[in-house]
Amino acid sequence: MNRVGALALNTFREAVRNKVLYVLLLFAVALIGFTERLGQMSLHEELRVTRDLGLGGIELFGVLIAIFVGVNLVYKELDKKTVFSLIPKPIHRFEFILGKFAGMVLTLAVQIAIMSVVLFAMLLIQGGGIEGPVVRAIALLFVEVMVITALAVMFSSFSTPILSGAFTLALFVIGRSTPELHELIAKLSSLPRAILGALVRVVPDLHVFYVSGSMVDGQYTTVHADYVDWTYVASGTAYGLCYAACALVLAILLFSRRDFI
Repeated sequence: MNRVGALALNTFREAVRNKVLYVLLLFAVALIGFTERLGQMSLHEELRVTRDLGLGGIELFGVLIAIFVGVNLVYKELDKKTVFSLIPKPIHRFEFILGKFAGMVLTLAVQIAIMSVVLFAMLLIQGGGIEGPVVRAIALLFVEVMVITALAVMFSSFSTPILSGAFTLALFVIGRSTPELHELIAKLSSLPRAILGALVRVVPDLHVFYVSGSMVDGQYTTVHADYVDWTYVASGTAYGLCYAACALVLAILLFSRRDFI
């Protein structure tokens, strides 16, 4: 595990030197900061607008960072041929994948923490505070980007960055649209419904991690009032960790069969 930790720390250092990552973070911080201006334009809805746009910005840029950096984690090592100097050493291929993933998760944790601090600062300026519902929402969003990172690493273990990014982005869009897809599939005939239903179940249900303004257990939930409790956060986290683990296992199997010669 020391080798995994060393790889994770090295991956984190490489990620924080990525200039594009800073550009994305700058845009995210600027967007969240701009919510204070937009809130002033609303009619007594400043906090609601700030929460909505702030959480949306954290999710959007968190996913973009996860995809952009994640799809290059393995491919960059192969392209620069640095993997040839790592694999012959006492480092197993599964440790290589886990180290890259752990380093990316650490990077995302720092990025989301920075964006969250900016969001809470905007809420404090508008007379709000560090509210439990928003904290729970951010926790779920972090689990979501962990799942996206695991998918990006899985695709990067056997494909190019462009294709890996396209595949990961497609799964994100599909995963965020699962309620609509289930309604559409229910209207189909038996055979197409069974086939498409099975395919949708394979895709991560990312709607689990952003339930504000949705129905949960038959009740309308919103980040501004009644929101899911920590029990739901725990169950959502368990689901996300299980899905990420499955994606990493598949990434390890694909990477272990890859021929570098």
